[in-house]
Amino acid sequence: MRIATWNVNSVKAREPRLLAWLDEKKPDVVCLQEVKSTTELFPAEQVGELGYTAATHVDGRWNGVALLSRVGIDDVVRGFPGEPGFPDPETRAISATCGGVRIWSIYVPNGRTPDDPHYEYKLTWLAALRDAVAADLAGHTDLAVCGDFNVAPTDADVWDPAVFVNSTHVTAPERAALSALLDTGLRDVVPTPMKGPFPFTYWDYRAGMFHQNKGMRIDLVYATPTVADRVSSAVVDREARKGKGPSDHAPIIVDF
Repeated sequence: MRIATWNVNSVKAREPRLLAWLDEKKPDVVCLQEVKSTTELFPAEQVGELGYTAATHVDGRWNGVALLSRVGIDDVVRGFPGEPGFPDPETRAISATCGGVRIWSIYVPNGRTPDDPHYEYKLTWLAALRDAVAADLAGHTDLAVCGDFNVAPTDADVWDPAVFVNSTHVTAPERAALSALLDTGLRDVVPTPMKGPFPFTYWDYRAGMFHQNKGMRIDLVYATPTVADRVSSAVVDREARKGKGPSDHAPIIVDF
């Protein structure tokens, strides 16, 4: 099975690239984040022509997540029990069983700054996610939580730790929240970089950041040992970040 996760930063803006990428890479399941779409505008028909069934959790403004599968998509759950809001729950999580594997696509709140209420929302959201995933694990041996976590797990996952002092994405409470999620019985499937020693997945749009490889690893795949032990390949598809009109994130592709 080949699964992938990709923050497309607007599925409408990225639709031609997404369709070409699906046709080339042929993942069995794709987790999309920040689709910024409505149910009516999401290109379900277009991905359907490539053999994919789509399940979406969108509100047409910001955020938005989706799952695309060509190996079946059952027991779809939008959001999760106990999910907090800001002030209302947002479209940040969707899960389903695809080809016998329980797969989550998540888009963790950004947090903005450590002194912003959005930061506390982020931590509360991650804690609630941890509880929901733990409950889901009780019924699923093969499970993967994929998406834009908006947290770099270690200092090695940012291009220069000094730049991020007093910023979100690298604080101890955020990283502790990731550790708590892993403690449910998941493993971090770290992909192989296509350039340099670090498997960054996000580069700011500012001129030169991508070409200088000044990035962050904030898109993650957390999987149960039964999945992680069978991984034969995990890569950051850096090529998808190149060219005209890319997302600021690159997809991760995992084969197992």
